[in-house]
Amino acid sequence: MDPLHEDRPARSNLRALLFPEVPRYFPWARPVQLVLRSVHIAAMALVIGAIPFGASYQALRVPILFTLASGVLLFAIDLARDLAILSQGSGVAMLLKLGLLGMGVLQPAARLPWYLAATLVASVGSHMPGAWRHFSFLSWKVMRYPD
Repeated sequence: MDPLHEDRPARSNLRALLFPEVPRYFPWARPVQLVLRSVHIAAMALVIGAIPFGASYQALRVPILFTLASGVLLFAIDLARDLAILSQGSGVAMLLKLGLLGMGVLQPAARLPWYLAATLVASVGSHMPGAWRHFSFLSWKVMRYPD
Protein backbone atom coordinates (compact mmCIF):
# COMPACT_ATOMS: atom_id res chain seq x y z
CA MET A 1 0.00 0.00 0.00
CA ASP A 2 1.20 3.48 -0.82
CA PRO A 3 2.02 5.31 2.45
CA LEU A 4 1.17 8.68 0.86
CA HIS A 5 -2.44 7.65 0.28
CA GLU A 6 -3.15 5.64 3.43
CA ASP A 7 -5.21 8.45 4.97
CA ARG A 8 -7.62 8.80 2.04
CA PRO A 9 -10.37 6.60 3.49
CA ALA A 10 -10.28 8.59 6.73
CA ARG A 11 -10.58 11.85 4.80
CA SER A 12 -13.50 10.60 2.73
CA ASN A 13 -15.19 9.27 5.88
CA LEU A 14 -14.83 12.69 7.50
CA ARG A 15 -16.17 14.37 4.37
CA ALA A 16 -19.15 11.98 4.32
CA LEU A 17 -19.76 12.72 7.99
CA LEU A 18 -19.65 16.50 7.54
CA PHE A 19 -21.24 16.64 4.09
CA PRO A 20 -23.61 13.67 3.71
CA GLU A 21 -25.12 12.85 0.30
CA VAL A 22 -28.56 13.54 1.72
CA PRO A 23 -28.94 15.80 4.76
CA ARG A 24 -29.62 13.94 7.98
CA TYR A 25 -33.22 13.77 9.11
CA PHE A 26 -34.03 14.18 12.80
CA PRO A 27 -37.73 13.54 13.56
CA TRP A 28 -37.52 15.76 16.64
CA ALA A 29 -35.87 18.68 14.83
CA ARG A 30 -38.99 20.45 13.50
CA PRO A 31 -40.84 20.77 16.84
CA VAL A 32 -37.61 21.67 18.68
CA GLN A 33 -36.82 24.32 16.06
CA LEU A 34 -40.33 25.74 16.39
CA VAL A 35 -39.89 26.22 20.14
CA LEU A 36 -36.34 27.52 19.82
CA ARG A 37 -37.26 29.96 17.05
CA SER A 38 -40.17 31.32 19.10
CA VAL A 39 -37.92 31.83 22.14
CA HIS A 40 -35.25 33.37 19.89
CA ILE A 41 -37.64 35.90 18.35
CA ALA A 42 -39.23 36.87 21.68
CA ALA A 43 -35.88 37.30 23.43
CA MET A 44 -34.38 39.19 20.50
CA ALA A 45 -37.42 41.50 20.42
CA LEU A 46 -36.86 42.35 24.09
CA VAL A 47 -33.21 43.20 23.41
CA ILE A 48 -33.84 45.32 20.32
CA GLY A 49 -36.89 46.97 21.86
CA ALA A 50 -35.01 47.96 25.01
CA ILE A 51 -31.89 49.40 23.35
CA PRO A 52 -33.51 52.70 22.22
CA PHE A 53 -34.64 53.28 25.81
CA GLY A 54 -31.09 52.99 27.14
CA ALA A 55 -31.44 49.63 28.87
CA SER A 56 -28.19 48.48 30.45
CA TYR A 57 -26.47 45.17 29.82
CA GLN A 58 -27.50 44.08 33.32
CA ALA A 59 -31.16 44.70 32.53
CA LEU A 60 -30.85 42.81 29.23
CA ARG A 61 -28.66 39.97 30.46
CA VAL A 62 -31.39 37.32 30.58
CA PRO A 63 -32.93 38.13 27.16
CA ILE A 64 -29.42 38.27 25.66
CA LEU A 65 -28.60 34.85 27.10
CA PHE A 66 -31.89 33.39 25.81
CA THR A 67 -31.22 34.92 22.37
CA LEU A 68 -27.70 33.50 22.26
CA ALA A 69 -28.62 30.06 23.57
CA SER A 70 -31.59 29.60 21.25
CA GLY A 71 -29.62 30.92 18.27
CA VAL A 72 -26.68 28.60 18.93
CA LEU A 73 -29.01 25.61 19.25
CA LEU A 74 -30.86 26.50 16.03
CA PHE A 75 -27.54 26.87 14.22
CA ALA A 76 -26.30 23.55 15.66
CA ILE A 77 -29.36 21.67 14.38
CA ASP A 78 -28.83 23.05 10.88
CA LEU A 79 -25.13 22.20 10.96
CA ALA A 80 -25.83 18.69 12.30
CA ARG A 81 -27.97 18.01 9.24
CA ASP A 82 -25.28 19.06 6.78
CA LEU A 83 -22.41 21.56 6.86
CA ALA A 84 -23.10 22.33 3.21
CA ILE A 85 -25.83 24.70 4.41
CA LEU A 86 -23.05 27.25 5.00
CA SER A 87 -22.59 27.54 1.23
CA GLN A 88 -26.31 27.91 0.52
CA GLY A 89 -28.51 31.00 0.59
CA SER A 90 -29.85 30.37 4.08
CA GLY A 91 -26.39 29.68 5.49
CA VAL A 92 -24.89 32.72 3.82
CA ALA A 93 -27.71 34.83 5.27
CA MET A 94 -26.97 33.35 8.70
CA LEU A 95 -23.25 34.15 8.39
CA LEU A 96 -24.07 37.69 7.25
CA LYS A 97 -26.40 38.07 10.24
CA LEU A 98 -23.64 36.93 12.60
CA GLY A 99 -21.26 39.44 11.01
CA LEU A 100 -23.75 42.26 11.51
CA LEU A 101 -24.29 41.23 15.13
CA GLY A 102 -20.52 41.18 15.60
CA MET A 103 -20.33 44.74 14.28
CA GLY A 104 -22.91 45.73 16.89
CA VAL A 105 -20.75 44.21 19.60
CA LEU A 106 -17.64 45.98 18.28
CA GLN A 107 -19.48 49.32 18.00
CA PRO A 108 -21.77 49.51 21.04
CA ALA A 109 -22.73 53.14 20.38
CA ALA A 110 -24.15 52.09 16.99
CA ARG A 111 -25.46 48.67 17.95
CA LEU A 112 -29.12 49.40 17.24
CA PRO A 113 -28.64 49.93 13.48
CA TRP A 114 -26.39 46.86 13.28
CA TYR A 115 -28.89 44.72 15.20
CA LEU A 116 -31.77 45.98 13.08
CA ALA A 117 -29.82 45.16 9.92
CA ALA A 118 -29.16 41.67 11.31
CA THR A 119 -32.87 41.28 12.03
CA LEU A 120 -33.75 42.26 8.46
CA VAL A 121 -31.20 39.81 7.02
CA ALA A 122 -32.55 37.07 9.31
CA SER A 123 -36.11 37.78 8.23
CA VAL A 124 -35.23 37.67 4.55
CA GLY A 125 -33.12 34.54 5.10
CA SER A 126 -35.98 32.78 6.85
CA HIS A 127 -38.70 33.75 4.41
CA MET A 128 -36.99 33.75 1.02
CA PRO A 129 -38.21 31.21 -1.54
CA GLY A 130 -36.81 27.70 -1.28
CA ALA A 131 -34.91 28.10 -4.55
CA TRP A 132 -32.94 30.95 -2.97
CA ARG A 133 -32.69 29.38 0.48
CA HIS A 134 -31.21 26.16 -0.91
CA PHE A 135 -29.14 27.66 -3.73
CA SER A 136 -25.57 26.43 -3.37
CA PHE A 137 -22.87 28.94 -4.18
CA LEU A 138 -20.38 26.05 -4.49
CA SER A 139 -22.21 23.89 -7.02
CA TRP A 140 -24.19 26.82 -8.46
CA LYS A 141 -27.49 24.98 -8.34
CA VAL A 142 -30.49 24.57 -6.09
CA MET A 143 -30.12 21.76 -3.58
CA ARG A 144 -33.46 20.18 -2.68
CA TYR A 145 -33.32 19.49 1.02
CA PRO A 146 -36.23 18.69 3.28
CA ASP A 147 -37.03 21.64 5.53
